[in-house]
Amino acid sequence: MSEYLLSTSLGDVPLTVNESGKGKPVLLLHGGAGHNSVSGFAELLAGRSRRTFVPVHPGFGGTPRPAKLDSIRALADLYARLLEELALENVTVIGSSIGGWIAAELALVAAGRLEALVLLDAAGLDSAEHPAADFFSLPFDQVIELSYADPDAYRVDLSTLTGEQRAIAAGNRDALLAYGGESMADPSLKDRLAAISTPTLVLWGEADRMMTPEYGREYARAIPGSRFHIVERAGHLPQIEAPGAVLELFEEFTSTVSSADAR
Repeated sequence: MSEYLLSTSLGDVPLTVNESGKGKPVLLLHGGAGHNSVSGFAELLAGRSRRTFVPVHPGFGGTPRPAKLDSIRALADLYARLLEELALENVTVIGSSIGGWIAAELALVAAGRLEALVLLDAAGLDSAEHPAADFFSLPFDQVIELSYADPDAYRVDLSTLTGEQRAIAAGNRDALLAYGGESMADPSLKDRLAAISTPTLVLWGEADRMMTPEYGREYARAIPGSRFHIVERAGHLPQIEAPGAVLELFEEFTSTVSSADAR
C-alpha cells in the first residue's frame, strides 16, 4: 500500500494531506480529536482499493491556520478547491464529528464532484430537542466519558504529555473553537441540509453521549433520502471503537450507490 504526504497551498492556505492507497477516491475528514482519530480507518480503506485523502484541518496537529479561515463553511470551500486542484471526481466524502459537519457543507458547495456522503456522528446541528453536550465547558475526562462506549480503554493521563503534545492539544482546541464556535452548531444548517442531493449514509455510535443517537436521527431526517444506522458497541468515534462494522456499512452503502449510478 502506497502512502504519501502532500504539502500544498490553496491560495495562501498551507495544507497537509496524507494520501494512501489506489482506487476510487475517498476524502476522509477528521473531527476535534485530530487526524489520528481517522488514520487507522484510512488504512482500512486504502487496503480495500480506495485512494484515500486525509487532510489535516489548518490549526490542528501543530499546523498553521490563517486568521481568515475561521468557520466550517470556509473549510468546506477549502476542500472544494482541493478536490478541484487534484481533479478528483466521483468522490466519497466521509466526515467524523466536525468533519461530518464540514462534509455536509461540502456536499452543498461541491455536489458535482461527490458520489456519496458518509457522516459519522456529525456535529453542527442546532437541536432544541436533543442538544449536544457543551464540549468547551467539560473537563477532558468527562469528554472521554461521554465519547466512548468503553471510556476506560481511552483515558489519557494528561500529566504524562510532553510540552509539544500539550501545545498541539491546545492548538487543536483553539482551532476547534475558531471553526465551530462555542456552541459547535449552526442554526441555519438544518434547513440547508434539505438541499443535499448526494446519496448519504448517517452512522451513529449507540453509546455516543456527546451527540446522542436521537440527535443523529434528527440529522438524518433533515437530509432527503439519507439512510441511518446505529453502530453497536461504539460512541462518538465509531471508526475507532468499531472500525470493522463501519467499514462493512460503508462498503454496502457505496456498492449500492455505484450500482445505481451504473444503471
